[in-house]
Amino acid sequence: MDAFLQMTGDVMAFLLEHLWMWNMLFAVIIVFFERRDPKSVWAWLMLLFFIPIVGFVFYLFLGQNLHKQKMFRLKEVEDHLSEAIRQQEYQLKTMEFDTEDTEIGGYTDLIMYNLETAGAVISGDNDIDIFTDGNEKFDALIEDIKRAEHFIHIQYYIIRNDVLMHRIVDALAQKAAEGVEVRILFDAMGCRYVPRSYWRKLNERGIQTAEFFPAVLKRIQFRINYRNHRKIVVVDNRVAYVGGFNIGKEYIGLDDKFGYWRDTHLRIQGSGVLGLQFRFILDWNYAARENLLQNHMLFENIQSGVRDNCELQIISSGPDHQVEHIRDNYLRLITKAQKSIYIQTPYFVPDEAIFSALKVAVRSGIEVNIMIPCKPDHPFVYWATYSYIGELVMAGAKCYVYNNGFLHSKGMIVDCNAFCYGTANMDIRSFALNFEVNAIVYNHEKAYEMEKIFREDLKHCTRITRDKYAARKLPLRFKEQVCRLLSPLL
Repeated sequence: MDAFLQMTGDVMAFLLEHLWMWNMLFAVIIVFFERRDPKSVWAWLMLLFFIPIVGFVFYLFLGQNLHKQKMFRLKEVEDHLSEAIRQQEYQLKTMEFDTEDTEIGGYTDLIMYNLETAGAVISGDNDIDIFTDGNEKFDALIEDIKRAEHFIHIQYYIIRNDVLMHRIVDALAQKAAEGVEVRILFDAMGCRYVPRSYWRKLNERGIQTAEFFPAVLKRIQFRINYRNHRKIVVVDNRVAYVGGFNIGKEYIGLDDKFGYWRDTHLRIQGSGVLGLQFRFILDWNYAARENLLQNHMLFENIQSGVRDNCELQIISSGPDHQVEHIRDNYLRLITKAQKSIYIQTPYFVPDEAIFSALKVAVRSGIEVNIMIPCKPDHPFVYWATYSYIGELVMAGAKCYVYNNGFLHSKGMIVDCNAFCYGTANMDIRSFALNFEVNAIVYNHEKAYEMEKIFREDLKHCTRITRDKYAARKLPLRFKEQVCRLLSPLL
């Protein structure tokens, strides 16, 4: 025992004696072997400087760069989509695109960008229902589950073993007993408190499950910084859901900590369902190690909507891609705005391009409105948010704090002509680190409906004025500056 302690002491002494050398080695790895934004590099180097060795351990768990990894095999997807993409590209370039909505003409460049970089086919036969209340959303979802005849695909970042999930599982188990294929994909980090025995019980009831980025030895999570934040449901290719609600009692207002939960979720009927189906299947194939792309039944029986005729594209992003598709869509929408921009987000930690574009828009006379929650669920991110919001307030933007519970809605509306809503927050994490999915909708009537909802929310908001922001106390200023400094790591 004494020999072991002596050896341990000698090792520790050696490490401390050569601490500067180890720090230099780790710094070289971070700077020269990873392609990163300079701000992120400096943030990691500061952490390494102030917390030697331990800082690099944090880097191993939080700072991996997945851009180098080809996580999904896209060849089969491209075979399915390439013909439709090439045809739409030709129609856009020759201005032969068939559309019912004249407003789409102002966004042909963005549509082309999404086709070229993300393979996001545009469809114009979609009906869209907008949910802002969790009880209404999940009631509709359960009814759609009960009408399923072939398959049900469910993917959420957070799934809790509580009263809401019990209702959903009862409906799913019934459909599984009837021969419907039921699949649930969950994120390991988001569902880290759910025991593995729970998923085994679902399997016993006929519900297939798969875990995204599972922990090593059930405890060690080397990819803790990368999370599948998507929320997707597809039922029989007849209807699909995408938005901000997860599965848990807080999302239906049953958690005293948050109170009422204000979120936004879209229910889609039409060809746009296929984009969410492809996204789910790619994630499922990676997590479950099987190939659902060979099951042609999963891509058939797409039913057109009969009411709204909305044009939309499904766009996704993640750390396995060099291009930050959702971030680029937000940026392009901001730069194309001529009258108004409405943003709702629980976390506002933009990168420099988004932040500069918003300040330019404000100073160009465009009405910029941003709504954030009144209470933090992640304090560090919240204080960084307040710092960025304050700078926009000083520039002339109209910024609001939502007081009626917790605001978790994520999206942007531009000129009452287009909107982009889904799972992505307006922050660096959603842009570069999380796996996200949004729907971008080009339709005046639905954009007007979304803008009207925003204005209704203003009844429950307090505006952050220049005087109010300037009068904040020293402790708050300190928290803002520290958290903003750490924003590339948040």
